[in-house]
Amino acid sequence: AKMWLKFALLGLIAPVSYYFVLFEAYDHLPAQIAQPINYTWPIILSVLIAVIDRRPVSVSGYAAMAVSLAGVALISLGGGVDGGISLAGIALAFASALLWALYWIVNDSLKSSVSETTSLFLTFFFGTIYLAAMSLLRPLGPIASDGLLAGCYIGIFEMGLPFICFGIALRTTDNPALVNQLCYLAPFLSLFFVALFVGETIMPSTYIGLILIVGGIICNRYLTARNRLQHT
Repeated sequence: AKMWLKFALLGLIAPVSYYFVLFEAYDHLPAQIAQPINYTWPIILSVLIAVIDRRPVSVSGYAAMAVSLAGVALISLGGGVDGGISLAGIALAFASALLWALYWIVNDSLKSSVSETTSLFLTFFFGTIYLAAMSLLRPLGPIASDGLLAGCYIGIFEMGLPFICFGIALRTTDNPALVNQLCYLAPFLSLFFVALFVGETIMPSTYIGLILIVGGIICNRYLTARNRLQHT
């Protein structure tokens, strides 16, 4: 019963709450600002784990987090030069990062119980139940083909295939650290797609800020792993 409650919680966190908050952030901010801020979730995850496990964060760990936050500040300020900046949008982007970090904390506690594919199925199963219940309370109007295609894209390419492929990669590789490091290419590739499909002109401050964010995340993970080795 406890396991099912956790999957019910996962379904509420993501896809339901996470995507509602994230899409609202994209409504308030350019994609090149919302996406890098959302990518600060590993930093938030590190802080939450430190609080839950009652493990103090080292000075060097805080320094790495400060580097990432400096990148967020640079991207936010750079994006607000022409048309101002939405503080609500920034808050929503950070909230989406918090929700994603919470998702992984709950999901991590279920790793030994089920496979990645089963976990993904059950998460979306409960998410579908929540969304169906919400649609009964607030009936949906006609769904445009663009909206339907966007929903299919999110389900397949945002959550489905990446989760399965990442799980297979971790199970079959003899170098899981390299697989994790390759994930840091994702936000830089995202900027390319934002420019190509959304049509945004990517500002230099966005590139520099994203390098700071990812650099801080990598340093924080390296320092965390080194501190664990020192205490074992």
